[in-house]
Amino acid sequence: MDFNMKKLASDAGIFFTRAVQFTEEKFGQAEKTELDAHFENLLARADSTKNWTERILRQTEVLLQPNPSARVEEFLYEKLDRKVPSRVTNGELLAQYMAEAASELGPGTPYGKTLIKVSEAEKRLGAAERDFIHTASLSFLTPLRNFLEGDWKTISKERRLLQNRRLDLDACKARLKKAKAAEAKATTVPDFQETRPRNYILSASASALWNDEVDKAEQELRVAQTEFDRQAEVTRLLLEGISSTHVNHLRCLHEFVKSQTTYYAQCYRHMLDLQKQLGRFPGTFVGTTEPASQPLSSTSPTTTAATMPVAPTGAGLATPEEAALCLEEVAPPASGTRKARVLYDYEAADSSELALLADELITVYSLPGMDPDWLIGERGNKKGKVPVTYLELLS
Repeated sequence: MDFNMKKLASDAGIFFTRAVQFTEEKFGQAEKTELDAHFENLLARADSTKNWTERILRQTEVLLQPNPSARVEEFLYEKLDRKVPSRVTNGELLAQYMAEAASELGPGTPYGKTLIKVSEAEKRLGAAERDFIHTASLSFLTPLRNFLEGDWKTISKERRLLQNRRLDLDACKARLKKAKAAEAKATTVPDFQETRPRNYILSASASALWNDEVDKAEQELRVAQTEFDRQAEVTRLLLEGISSTHVNHLRCLHEFVKSQTTYYAQCYRHMLDLQKQLGRFPGTFVGTTEPASQPLSSTSPTTTAATMPVAPTGAGLATPEEAALCLEEVAPPASGTRKARVLYDYEAADSSELALLADELITVYSLPGMDPDWLIGERGNKKGKVPVTYLELLS
């Protein structure tokens, strides 16, 4: 108990000394040891990294889960080290409602059939969204969160310790400065006419005391300087590790972009498949009105640029059987053939079309009177119609 009281009194004295030194520095009454410019740059870069990592983390969480209540719930589960319960995505919930509506309104009617097809597509979209959220959380959010809750807490702890060491060092410098000033005043030779002989003894005694005080202050200063230098080196190494953090976050960012690209590509394929399926339904809204590609061919350049490429319908073309016979009989023109790279996978709707795989090269050409949204594509001994929107024409 006695030891603990002594340690408590010692800690209280150190805290009081640091508080006095800090207050005097704020009022400009004490000198402050400045860090070198390189160290200050490291500190500024670390603070900037921490601040922007927090912002990116929070906004990515909003992107993956827009519902704030759900985010709070997930946060509480994580803090309690409990597994977050599986949550139905908006797409899956919409698919459920559409399926139930089709069952009640009549699955054999055109509207009911369309509801069933759309619900299946929405269910696939919801599953793709669930996979994207899971992948992005593991590959992107978790590393950012680990940095803030792990590495940054260590850096902050060492920075606070460095600040305390600097306050101790500056307090020792101030104490030594005051001791030397008092020693110089005590060793001043008194005037014989104005000083009694008894004061010589007191002056010599005071000079000896201040000499001891100066030696003690110098010893404390050397110890404080050593501890400060050691702590500064430890903190410097941690701050220089921010470069490795940037490399790790860069890799995680690439993984996030990859997962996001996969997600949107899946959504795009699902919607293309849905649109082709709806276009084959007899008596549906799409089949009894203008071609499905008509809305995408808007006169507004902004609308055209913002829409995804959609396979044009076969309006105005021959039937699949007639088209297949015609294509077999037609020879490619002597000039006008071009190479094209396929941008997206395409599933042939009938025997007159040519199925495509992304990134493959095919030969394409046009025939007189042919729909400008279509070309004839050849791959080996296979020939068929291909949509222009799925191709990148090469020179």
